[in-house]
Amino acid sequence: VKYTLGERRNSKARIEANNRYNAKAYDRINIAIPKGQKETVQRAADREGLSINAYIIKAVLAQLGMDKWPEKE
Repeated sequence: VKYTLGERRNSKARIEANNRYNAKAYDRINIAIPKGQKETVQRAADREGLSINAYIIKAVLAQLGMDKWPEKE
């Protein structure tokens, strides 16, 4: 599929704007799991109808005894 510059969904400007927003709105945490276990997490997330990210966030909140993140002060 060919797009003209105006039709490109992920133009350089759009990607840069998304990156700026994400840098302001989110903290990032990288995790490492044993090789080959990502698929195990993916299947568990799929069973819940969640992305891996949403599944991990749900698990972290459960470990913290919370249903949602506290409001930002």
